[in-house]
Parts: sequence; structure tokens; C-alpha cells
Amino acid sequence: MNSPYPSALLENAVNEFSRLPGIGRKTALRLVLYLLRQDEEKVCHFAETLLKMRKEITYCSLCHNISDSDTCSICADRSRDGSVICVVENVQEVMAIEKTMQFRGSYHVLGGIISPIDGIGPSDLEISSLEERVKAGGIREVILALSATMEGDTTNFYIYRKLQAYPVKVSIIARGVSVGDEIEYADEVTLGRSILNRTPFDESYKLVTK
Repeated sequence: MNSPYPSALLENAVNEFSRLPGIGRKTALRLVLYLLRQDEEKVCHFAETLLKMRKEITYCSLCHNISDSDTCSICADRSRDGSVICVVENVQEVMAIEKTMQFRGSYHVLGGIISPIDGIGPSDLEISSLEERVKAGGIREVILALSATMEGDTTNFYIYRKLQAYPVKVSIIARGVSVGDEIEYADEVTLGRSILNRTPFDESYKLVTK
């Protein structure tokens, strides 16, 4: 069968772009043709930027946020309250909460949530390192800011049980974020208010189990 592409190199490029999430073959072709129309210097800079990002970007050794060094800019910022940890599922949620400008503590990125159907258990997440941070002392509050889904609530409860042995307040963001919603897609005002109006986790859990 003849290929609809006039060049094998063009087809290979389209194939690679279409591997990206949310990018179909038509969009991939449009992007590739756009790059072909650009100066070689611009395209080389684009490619070098991607390679540099992939090779040099790292994760913060403390909170597991994306970083350019061993410690991310948030953990290194002495003006922030390191005694308060906001637990999130992924890096996108750190950025979403930062946009609200309502939180000046630190973060802990789990790298996912507990989901047995997807084969993701507690050992696959950064829960043990969170417990180690609390165990080391100096933490007065842990805010659980996970998506209001069954998997998110399961993860919240698991973390709550793990931290019960330590003298730390465990709270959960207010449900201004609707049940079933993901933090990443919440609007900034709603998310900001949810952080400010957080409630103790044990009170929230009692309401759910009544």
C-alpha cells in the first residue's frame, strides 16, 4: 500500500508527534509542516531545548516536584512555611495551587494515587517518604489536596492512618472542589478557597462514614 506522505522522513516525524497525548495525526502533520517552514536555527534550538530538558531536569529530593537542581525552588525558599506540607498527586497540581497565590507552605508530590484497578498500590507512590518527613519532626500540618474521587479519598484515608502515630494535624481541602473533580482542572478561585477553608481530616472522615 502506497504511503500518502511524499517523504518517509516526514511520515516518521508525524508518527513521533502523534505519540504525544491529545495529538492526532492531522495535528501532528500540521506541527511538522510548521517546523519545516521555520529557519533551521529555530528548529535546532527547539530540538536542543527538548533534549536538554529530558537530560538535565530532575526531581526535588525532598518533595519530588520537578526541579533544575537537587532541591526545588519552593523547598529552597526560606520565606515559605516548611512546617506545612500540601500533599498532591502530581506536578500539575503544584502549579495549579501556586497559581491561586493562597498557599505559602511546602509540597509533597505522590506521583499518583492508590488505584488497585490500575495496579497502583501505596508502595508505588511517595507515601513512605512523606511519613519520613513527618517522622523527622518540624511538621505541624499535612494538607491532603487530592482529587475528590474514590481513588483520591482512598489515598487520603491511607495517608491519614499512616500519620496518626505522629503529633501532626492532618487536614483536607474544603469540598468547594466538587466530588469527582480533579484538582488540576479546578478554577483558581475555587481551588484557592478550598485551600484556605480546609478542615481536619478526622472531622471530614466522620461525616463521610455516618
